[in-house]
Amino acid sequence: MDFRIVIDTREQEPYRFDCATERRKLDAGDYSVVGLESVVTVERKSLKDFVSTVIHDFPRFAAELEKLSSLEAACVVVEADLDHVMRGLAASDCRGAAPESVLGAAVHISLRYGVPVFWCGSRQAARAFTDAYLRMFVRLRAQGGSHP
Repeated sequence: MDFRIVIDTREQEPYRFDCATERRKLDAGDYSVVGLESVVTVERKSLKDFVSTVIHDFPRFAAELEKLSSLEAACVVVEADLDHVMRGLAASDCRGAAPESVLGAAVHISLRYGVPVFWCGSRQAARAFTDAYLRMFVRLRAQGGSHP
């Protein structure tokens, strides 16, 4: 199968993958797979963007989460280490938000919307996770399973 990742045109600092990619506007998320854009997606967030979105601009992000929750598989990857956030080591990116509030928002998203939030530790790890998530979804779907 020809595996190609779709990168949303609004993604300002897109990941580079070891496979073919296409730039196209996605209805939800930042990364998907060609032909499965309405089925699977990954929403990428830097820690600063995650905090800004979930603490200071949640109503707008809630609309995005509603779209994500309607897909077979969707997740949010955060390019940060949750342990660093909780210990206050990432305070400069948390814009005054309490670590407990950031964690609470992530748990809320997972439980309320059914969209898991994965703390990947770094941009490089989040890129690797995004690639693995999309590939595994395609593999499981090809084996006859619906979603992971």
